Amino acid sequence: MNREIPINPSQRWEWLKYQLRSKGYSLRKLGDELGVTDNAVQLAKYTPYPRMERAIAKKLGFAPQAIWPERWNHDGTPCRERPNRSEKLTVVKAQKRLCDKDSVSNASAHRQMAQGA
Repeated sequence: MNREIPINPSQRWEWLKYQLRSKGYSLRKLGDELGVTDNAVQLAKYTPYPRMERAIAKKLGFAPQAIWPERWNHDGTPCRERPNRSEKLTVVKAQKRLCDKDSVSNASAHRQMAQGA
């Protein structure tokens, strides 16, 4: 199996779908597993979506920052444009975190989620 991840976003998406199919998964099956529609999973193609990116990467045996280096920091936290939006239902106090865009991120919550993935 080819483990080199394409840099071009459209080629990368096709590569991701191929890798999922080769492991017996599809976007729809992954969405069903996560309790979301396959369209929700496909949003990761167009926009940063840490939950879906983390799920796809986990199925393929990669870290999300390896697949989407432009969307993730090296420490496993997403580089967010909407920094105060938590992925959890509970409110987590935002901590200052510098990333490529100098945004604030819920770094502690994302680190916990990354460790659990």
